[in-house]
Amino acid sequence: MADHDEVYDDARADRLAALLRELARRIQELDDAGQLLRGAPELLRLMGDARSELFHYEVRSTYDTPEVADSRRIVEDAQRQDSFPDDPEDEDPWRRRPTE
Repeated sequence: MADHDEVYDDARADRLAALLRELARRIQELDDAGQLLRGAPELLRLMGDARSELFHYEVRSTYDTPEVADSRRIVEDAQRQDSFPDDPEDEDPWRRRPTE
């Protein structure tokens, strides 16, 4: 988050809902097969993924919107470009010099 590259949009929320449904479906499948406790390693992994994503959902208000993230990217790209070379004798620094 320090670089402001996190975005929580509707697509990510939809993926979280799908992840929770998958977890519920898998628990039900294992329970129906009488294998609920044997599926513990798989369930722990799925619950860990869900827990992590639920945390991100809870703090989503601190994330950039997709529009803000794109604007921030444009500004950062422009700041990184050295469009004006430091040549005090060049009267037109915005013009490109012919390649030598």
